[in-house]
Amino acid sequence: MKGTYLGEFEEVVLLAVAIRTGDAYGAAVVNEIEQQLARAVNLGAVHTALHRLEEKGLVKSEMGGVTADRGGRSKRLYVVTALGRHALEEIRQLRNRMWDNIPKIAWS
Repeated sequence: MKGTYLGEFEEVVLLAVAIRTGDAYGAAVVNEIEQQLARAVNLGAVHTALHRLEEKGLVKSEMGGVTADRGGRSKRLYVVTALGRHALEEIRQLRNRMWDNIPKIAWS
């Protein structure tokens, strides 16, 4: 993942897209984040993060089908790319390595 920095919010959005596989659109990602983190999230901020993640090649999107409950509008659906999965795995490994390196006396 060298050269691709993810901020905390981008990481959380990417994780939410991964969790919502097949049903990751803006409002669903907001709901997932709010449910997982118990904190309010702005839809506009999620859309901005999704756009940045797509520019970095970590997610890709396509327009879903038209639905009556959205007044005939379609949803933009997001999926994590192979590069995005790789980035998440690297982040997990880095965090685990750092947690493992905390001296036991630090928790005393």
